[in-house]
Amino acid sequence: MTKEPPTATGDQRRSQLLRGVLDLCLLSLIAERPRYGFEFAQALADGGLDLVSDGSIYPLLARMERAGLVSSYRAPSPSGGAPRKYYRLTEAGHAELGGGRADWRAFAGPVGRILDVGTHSTGERTP
Repeated sequence: MTKEPPTATGDQRRSQLLRGVLDLCLLSLIAERPRYGFEFAQALADGGLDLVSDGSIYPLLARMERAGLVSSYRAPSPSGGAPRKYYRLTEAGHAELGGGRADWRAFAGPVGRILDVGTHSTGERTP
């Protein structure tokens, strides 16, 4: 079974949807373990969110740091390059993530049910 490429409209919709939850995605990735910039883009792409660019990630990390949701520290690069800036969750970040997860579930469940109205498991509209 071949997956069809997303349309331009589909990409725009995905981008808009992602914009509303990208902060939660980043918080969740940081909760797993401290991460540095490049790791975010890679983890998001590995999770199927390949529309996210570094240009979206870094400003959001800076805003979250100013808001006290994450803190950062520098650590040497394992490859011997320049030190990397890692991000970790603060107590406020853990609380924000917990609340955001609950909000997402409360939102996604009803939306999913509404979008599934009138469809079979094959995705076709019922007569």
